[in-house]
Amino acid sequence: MSESLVLGKVVGDVVDYFNRSVNVIITYNSMKQVYNGHELFPSVVTDKPKVEVQGGDLRSFFTLVMTDPDVPGPSDPYLREHLHWIVTDIPGTTDATFGKEVLSYEMPRPNIGIHRFVFLLFKQKRRQTVNNIPSSRDRFNTRNFAEQNELGLPVAAVYFNAQRETAARRR
Repeated sequence: MSESLVLGKVVGDVVDYFNRSVNVIITYNSMKQVYNGHELFPSVVTDKPKVEVQGGDLRSFFTLVMTDPDVPGPSDPYLREHLHWIVTDIPGTTDATFGKEVLSYEMPRPNIGIHRFVFLLFKQKRRQTVNNIPSSRDRFNTRNFAEQNELGLPVAAVYFNAQRETAARRR
């Protein structure tokens, strides 16, 4: 597993230690690829990204979860986690547009401090098995969601950092 997921405390705060078995490539605006720990400006991540699953085959299905574990701020994330996006039934070797968007993409809007925005990819046992969709985006728990839907540990993860943009930073 990527050491940066451990150093960035994604492992621990959001999920338990896992072994990556699939590659997931997240790209915003067809040019800004997400790398662990890199900073992206909120103005760059307003539209949902392209999510490519590199692994499995067309008979395997994946669920993508995007969450912010640093709500309202990283020094006191008492509202952890905020759910930004869920796509289920993504066939292996394709991208998220082939899946079922069950919770629409919500752009990151960090107010206080530097937030981590985490993409987690889970392998489903079979198609149409993710049915326990949260009714609220607030106080989401990735571990509970994975357990309720029998997803197990993630097969891939990547995260980026973002903080509130001031007018000066946008220039």
